[in-house]
Amino acid sequence: MFALGSSHRFYLYDSHCDMRKSFDGLCGLIKSVMQRQATSGEVFVFLNLSRTHIKLLHWEKGGFVLYYKRLESGTFLPPHVKNGELSWSDLVLMVECIQVVKSIQKRRFYFP
Repeated sequence: MFALGSSHRFYLYDSHCDMRKSFDGLCGLIKSVMQRQATSGEVFVFLNLSRTHIKLLHWEKGGFVLYYKRLESGTFLPPHVKNGELSWSDLVLMVECIQVVKSIQKRRFYFP
């Protein structure tokens, strides 16, 4: 069951990751590179070099949960983040491959 929600904190690994890594390898990256605890209940997000694969690592009561998604076409577009922390909405948009483009509405002048 997908047990992630807006109450969690999400952290994006700021470099590309070898997707052959599993629980122990990803925990090593979290501890050594991200300077965080893998068992803190936070969710850690990893992308590969070509941004076609994504892994989310999360600690629950019984142990680690690893979510993995591979795109058949297209790429994941990581948002700009502060201190590596993602918001829930940014994560959902990234996982669903939705890109928000800023729209500018121009003023229209009507002359009588």
